[in-house]
Amino acid sequence: MAGKKLSFEQSMARLEEIVGKLEQGECGLDESLKLFEEGARLAASCNEMLDKAEQKVDLLLSAETGAETPFVQEQ
Repeated sequence: MAGKKLSFEQSMARLEEIVGKLEQGECGLDESLKLFEEGARLAASCNEMLDKAEQKVDLLLSAETGAETPFVQEQ
């Protein structure tokens, strides 16, 4: 699943699939490591997407109330 940027929902669905496979314990060591690595990348990507969404919500709320909210600029 490399090369294509997945949506948050797609990433979470794939992460759940990976966790299910790992919990079954039927994968060999090599496959388990590959799945774990993919899962770690997906989890990091999901966290990044959530952080960006939270920043946007904070920005919108601060604009609505006139309060200053710290905002980390997207790169």
